[in-house]
Amino acid sequence: MTTSESASPGLRDLGAQPSKSGAGAPLDNLRDMTLPVSIEFGRTSMTVQEVLGLTPGSVIQLERMVGEPIDIFVSDRKLAEGEVVVIGEHFGVRVTRIISEADEMLVS
Repeated sequence: MTTSESASPGLRDLGAQPSKSGAGAPLDNLRDMTLPVSIEFGRTSMTVQEVLGLTPGSVIQLERMVGEPIDIFVSDRKLAEGEVVVIGEHFGVRVTRIISEADEMLVS
């Protein structure tokens, strides 16, 4: 563990510490923040010519297999994995796994 990693607390640590003003935990101040959430179904590489050749109905083959987990990113950081679900006429993602700090260290 590097010095910077040991100096910066994780989210669980922040939630457990009382604030200096005595008004709840510091994490409580973040609860109303809006963050970008991205769902990644897969990736591929295409030439500019291939992109310009796309038309309605074109199919783009992704590098992910059917049934593999979908990645859920919050502010460009992978937070969880899930699976695609259909709710009426809409698609959604069911969260199946939250990425822990230990999982992140294995990937780094």
